[in-house]
Amino acid sequence: MNTQDRLDLIKQVGEEIVSDDELKALLESGEELVAYDGFEPSGQIHIAQGLLRAINVNKMIKVGVKFKMLVADWHALTNNKMGGDLEKIKTIGKYFIEVWRASGMDLNNVEFVWASDMVKDSDYWQLVIRVGMTNKLARFIRTAEFMGREDSAEKLTAAQIMYPCMQIADIFRLGAKITQLGMDQRKVNMLAREVGPQLGFWKPVVVSHHMLMGLKKVQSSKFKVQNEDEKSKLQKTIERKMSKSDPDNAIFMTDTTEDIKRKINKAYCLEGDVKENPVLEYCKYIIFESFERLGIDNFSVERPEKFGGTVILKTYADLEKVFANKQVHPMDLKQTVVKYLDQLLQPVRKHFEENPEAKALLEKVRSYQVTR
Repeated sequence: MNTQDRLDLIKQVGEEIVSDDELKALLESGEELVAYDGFEPSGQIHIAQGLLRAINVNKMIKVGVKFKMLVADWHALTNNKMGGDLEKIKTIGKYFIEVWRASGMDLNNVEFVWASDMVKDSDYWQLVIRVGMTNKLARFIRTAEFMGREDSAEKLTAAQIMYPCMQIADIFRLGAKITQLGMDQRKVNMLAREVGPQLGFWKPVVVSHHMLMGLKKVQSSKFKVQNEDEKSKLQKTIERKMSKSDPDNAIFMTDTTEDIKRKINKAYCLEGDVKENPVLEYCKYIIFESFERLGIDNFSVERPEKFGGTVILKTYADLEKVFANKQVHPMDLKQTVVKYLDQLLQPVRKHFEENPEAKALLEKVRSYQVTR
C-alpha cells in the first residue's frame, strides 16, 4: 500500500484531520506509528463505541498503525462515572474489551493500557502537573465538553479539571504520534498540539472520527463555542451525539432482535431527508462498511411487488439518491436496517451467552445503576 492509499484509508476514518501534511510526513517517516484512543468505562456499550469503533480501528491498522487503547478508569473516576466506584468502572472496562473481541476488532494490533497502572508511576503525575502549568484554568475548562459536560465552570469539580491534564499527558506517555478519537474530543486534542512542543514533545496528528447521531430527533444544544469555525466543526457533533441516558436513543451491542426492531421503528427518519437522518447514518457508517462481515455484496431493500419490488443497491451513494428521491419509503429502509444490524450483533450476543467470563461481566454491568 503506497502513501496515498494509506492516506485515503485514514481519510475514511477522519471527518477532520489536523493536518494532512503532517500525517503524510509521519506515514513516510518509516517509524512505527502509534495511535492513541481512550474510553471511559461507563454502562453498556452502544453501537458507535462497539461496531463503528472496530471498523475505524481496523482501517487504521491496515495502514500500519498500532493502537494503544487507554482504559480510562481513573478518568471515569474523576468524572464521577458509576458514582465514583472504581471497581465497577474496572469491571465495565473488561466488558468493553470483550465486546470488541466479539466485534471483529483486530486485537493483535491493539494494546489495552489501564490508567490504573499508569497512575502508579510518579513520573506520570509530574507530567500531568507540567501540562496543567502550561495554561490558565479557563483554557482547560473550555475542554469540558469532551467529558460529556455542558455545565458552567462553577459546577465542575476540582477532580474534573484534572481530566484534560491527564488525557493530554496520556498521549505523550503512550508515545502516540496520532490521536484517533471522536469529533467531540477535538478541543482537548487541539490543546495537546499546543502543549506538546512547550513540554519538549511533538504535535500529535489529530484524526477525529464522525460521531454517530442518536436515533431520536435532534434537539438544540446548550454547548457554547468560541468562534464560527469551531461551531461548524463541533456544535452539530455535540448536538447529535448518542447518549446512554436514554436507552432508546441508541442500539446497544447486546440488544435483542426485539430491542433493535423497537428502537429502529421509533427512530427519526423523515421521508426524503438525507441530512439529519440517524437511520441513514447507520447505513453509511456501519452497514455499508460491514459487507464482508455480513457476507454480502449489496444492500437489498425487500418490498412487495405492488410497491416496486426489491431494490438492490451497491453503494451508500446509491441508497442516499433513491431515498432523497422518495423511491424508498422509511419503513422499508427501517426493516432492512433491522435485518442487517441484527446479523451484525448476533456474534456479540452469542459471545456473551456462551463465554462464561463474558457472560458474568455482562450480568454485573447490567446490575449497575448508570449514573450518566
